Amino acid sequence: MFLAKKLIGGLLDVVGNVDMNQFLPSDPQPQGSVQYAEQHESEEERQFRKVFQQLAGDDMEVSPSELMNILNKIVCRHGDLKTDGFSMESCRSMVAVMDSDSTGKLGFHEFKYLWNSIKKWQGVYKQYDADHSGTIGASELPGAFQAAGFPLNDQLYQMIIRRYSDEDGNMDFDNYIGCLVRLDAMCRAFQTLDKDKNGTIKVDIKEWLQLTMYS
Repeated sequence: MFLAKKLIGGLLDVVGNVDMNQFLPSDPQPQGSVQYAEQHESEEERQFRKVFQQLAGDDMEVSPSELMNILNKIVCRHGDLKTDGFSMESCRSMVAVMDSDSTGKLGFHEFKYLWNSIKKWQGVYKQYDADHSGTIGASELPGAFQAAGFPLNDQLYQMIIRRYSDEDGNMDFDNYIGCLVRLDAMCRAFQTLDKDKNGTIKVDIKEWLQLTMYS
């Protein structure tokens, strides 16, 4: 019990001086009637829906394995992005944090939100890969995360580097995207739970486990 309290206390110390109002996660996923949204789609959105139908298949949802195949087919065409490829585990994690209706798969709006985020973050990744190595080094990382909408303190950067970078502190593309998808989802979850917008939330054990275990 002492060890658990010490660990939790250490994590709270790390994140305690981060201002949640500084975080700029991507626009929230569309709310309200799906039928209304479809009736008011732009031509670009209609074209995207056609592409999605081809990618998703008959069930009109993208599973983790389908997401892995889609992302790996795309990144293999970009020689300037160093990556070991998106793993099944990383795609399961991305689906979990984007899966707002808990189906275990991504529907059209969930996939579209993820796709647009990845496109935006890919541009940031290339911009901050100053030495054109195909990876983002530890010194480039703060600027890259801030440009993506996530200004973090030094302690959080160090935690992220240990979790998502290689032994030299370099982060490749699939780890960068996996980390940002998780950051974006956790920030949106926090903002949803922060009802009075005072930068703090209160969760019970069931809510905590839902947030942490299905992600």
